[in-house]
Amino acid sequence: MAEIEIRLPKMGESVTEATITNWLKEVGDTVEMDEPLVEVATDKVDNELPSEAEGVLVKKLYEKDDVVQVGDVIAIISTDGDASPAPASSNNKPAEVEAVPTAKATATSTVQNEGAELTKSGPSGRFYSPLVRSIAKEEGISMEQLETIQGSGENNRVTKKDILNYIENGGGATAPAPSSQVANTQAATKPAATPQKTEAPVIPTMPGDEIIEMDRMRKLIADHMVKSVQTSPHVTSYVEADVTNIVMWRNKIKNEFQKKEGEKITFTPIFMEAIVKAIKDFPMINISVNGDHIIKRKDINIGMATALPTGNLIVPVIKQADNLNLTGLTKQVNSLANKARENKLASDDIQGGTYTVTNVGTFGNVMGTPIINQPQVAIMALGAIRKVPAVIETPQGDAIAIRHKMFLSHSYDHRVVDGALGGQFVRRVADYLEQFDINREL
Repeated sequence: MAEIEIRLPKMGESVTEATITNWLKEVGDTVEMDEPLVEVATDKVDNELPSEAEGVLVKKLYEKDDVVQVGDVIAIISTDGDASPAPASSNNKPAEVEAVPTAKATATSTVQNEGAELTKSGPSGRFYSPLVRSIAKEEGISMEQLETIQGSGENNRVTKKDILNYIENGGGATAPAPSSQVANTQAATKPAATPQKTEAPVIPTMPGDEIIEMDRMRKLIADHMVKSVQTSPHVTSYVEADVTNIVMWRNKIKNEFQKKEGEKITFTPIFMEAIVKAIKDFPMINISVNGDHIIKRKDINIGMATALPTGNLIVPVIKQADNLNLTGLTKQVNSLANKARENKLASDDIQGGTYTVTNVGTFGNVMGTPIINQPQVAIMALGAIRKVPAVIETPQGDAIAIRHKMFLSHSYDHRVVDGALGGQFVRRVADYLEQFDINREL
C-alpha cells in the first residue's frame, strides 16, 4: 500500500506555524487531488489546504486546535483505493491514559516535579503537545504548574495561546535552581520558582446582559494590541494639513482616471504616495527593534489597516510601495481592499509591513491615537477631510476662505523615535500633501 505524507506547506514570509481549525475530511473518506482537506489559521488569515494526492485519508496526525510547524506531516493518504483506514489508536498522538502516574507518583514533591522531564500526559491524563512542552521547558514551568492551566483546546487541552497567557500573567519560573542546590535550599527557593498566577478580575454582570465570546481573530487582535502597548512607549504627534488642492484635483480627474485605468481613485493612494516620499526623507522611521539592535529596512512596505464586514481589523501590505507610481498604488490599494472584504487575502498579503496607515476618517473621525503594528515603530492615522474657515495669504493680504483640511496623527515608538524625528516626519507628510500640484497630469 502506497502512502503519501501530507505536510503543512510554507504559507508566506516568516510564517512558521499554523493552527488546525477544522478537518474537512475524516479518516476513511476518499480524497480527490486538490480537494480541500483541512482548514488552518496563520495569524489573521484562514486558509483551506488542498490535498496533494488522490486516495483515502488513513491517518490524521493532528486534531482541531493543535499548533503545527511548517513542514510537519499532518495527514497520511493511501493511494490504494481499497485500503482500510487506520484504527484510531494508530494515530501518532498518545492515548490519554498513557503515562498516567500512580498515586505515589503524584505525591512526589514539587521540587522533584520541577526537575523531572515533562511527559506527554500529565497526572490528570491530559495530553500536552510538543510545542507546549517545549515552551514550558524554556520558561521553567513544571508539570504541576501545567496541570493548573485552564486549556481552551479540545478536551481541555492547553494550546500555545493558553501557556503564553499563563506566562504573561506571572506564571513560570524565573530560573530553575541547579539540582545540587535544591536539597539545601528547597524551602527558600520554592516560592520563587512557582510564582502565583495573577487571576483576571471577575467582571459582574447585570440582568439582561449578553455574554459574547470573542472569535479567533478578535482574540488575536486583542493579544497583538496589548503586546504592542507593553513593548513600545507610545507618543503621538498631530499636524493639520490643507488638502484643498488634492480634493479639487481628484474631483477633476476621477472620471477620466476610471475610464483610462478601470479603477476608482480614492484619497488613500494619494496619501500613501506622500507618506512614501516622507519615509525616503526620514528612513529611520522605516525600522524595527531587535533587542539592542535596530533593523533598518531596505524596502518600504506600507500596511493599510482595513475593517472587515465582521468588524474585525486586518492589515494587508503594499510591497515595495516606493517602486510604484500613483496609478500602481491605486491598483494595489483597491485590490487588497477587495480581497479583504471578500476574505480572499493570502498569508503573504499581510506579511512584511514596515509602516502602517489607518484611515480613521472613513468613520467620520477627526483624529485618532493609533497603536503601533509590531514589529514596526510607527503608524499614521488619517482623519476626516472637513471644510473649515481658514486664514490664507493672498497678494492683497490675509483673507478668510473655505478650505479642505484634515488631521494627521502619528504614533511612534519612543525607544527609538524621538519627538524631533516623529514630529518632523508627520510635518513632512503634511508638506507633501499641501504642495500637491493641482495641474498634475495623469
